[in-house]
Amino acid sequence: MTLSRRKMIGLIGGGVVLAAGAGAGGFAATRRPDAALVPWDAAGSYKDPRMAALSWAILAPNPHNRQPWLAQLVGDDEILIWRDLSLNLPETDPFDRQLTIGMGCFLEILRQAAAQRGLAADVTLFPDGEDGSVAHIRLTPGGLPDPLFAHVPVRHTNRNAYEDRQPATAALLAEATSVVTAPDAVAALHKLTWEAMRIEMATPRTHMESVGLMRFGKQEIEANPDGITLGGPMLEALMKVGMLSREGQADPSSGEYQQTLSMLKSSMDATPAYAIVSTAGNSRTDQIEAGRRWVRLHLAATGQGLAMQPVSQALQEYPEQADLYAQVHKQLASPGETVQMLGRVGYAPPAEASPRWPLESRIADA
Repeated sequence: MTLSRRKMIGLIGGGVVLAAGAGAGGFAATRRPDAALVPWDAAGSYKDPRMAALSWAILAPNPHNRQPWLAQLVGDDEILIWRDLSLNLPETDPFDRQLTIGMGCFLEILRQAAAQRGLAADVTLFPDGEDGSVAHIRLTPGGLPDPLFAHVPVRHTNRNAYEDRQPATAALLAEATSVVTAPDAVAALHKLTWEAMRIEMATPRTHMESVGLMRFGKQEIEANPDGITLGGPMLEALMKVGMLSREGQADPSSGEYQQTLSMLKSSMDATPAYAIVSTAGNSRTDQIEAGRRWVRLHLAATGQGLAMQPVSQALQEYPEQADLYAQVHKQLASPGETVQMLGRVGYAPPAEASPRWPLESRIADA
């Protein structure tokens, strides 16, 4: 089905009316994937301090919301953390760099959560080499609470259009390599980040990797609370009338696909600033450190009332992005540095929490 922009906007409006008319918000309430959001409410509720820390760590940001972590409890005070290789993203993340950054985010929130209970997380990265576990952790008395931890429950990736006003950046500079606010530089990054997104969606194998991870509606989201969530009353209204589907998202000739491009571009162009996290090298340890810094940056932004969203498509290491990869490094990095993360920053309406698998599903047998 091919749709004009006007017709699509009209139907979206109709979806809102439909939702509003279904019992004063009753439709919206029934379409909320409550089961997939339970981990946000359960965080910190476990008696075992390791489980308590892990219950916070699973709320960490990660590529395509794959949640690739597995934990193994050892003895009374140790944890082994693994990355589930079955959740790799071979097309958009062929060297597992972004997934490793996600593991760094996980480890940083785990450290902060343990510190809230007065425990220090003694972390040894890759104790058996890079082909083994990601980290061995021993919890010991002595952790000092981190003020950033207060923002973990409300840190959410925000894909909305951002307001046309400059964010306050002082708190961000404590965690970011740099924050870009100069109008000309911001305009250049609008162009670069959009072109990288367009390339990803125009490259069949990378786009289909994302389409395969889309979860359409409450039932799919609760059955598989990972991947790319497409839910809520408005979108489900479109699904019911056949105007939002996996087939439409997969077909570049469809009006649905073109409308998605248009809406993505509108949001991405509405960006007043960008934050960058770079590292001196690009080892697995560097990538873990980049993840720690990225989630700290996001928590600091949350504490300032700011929204953030990664727009790191230009940093992905598949051939179609090679020219933009070189361009972004020339533009944003010092010689020899690797730009690990690039994100939008600004003021925006609040974003919803993303679904999560229950902690128990992430615990491996000893």
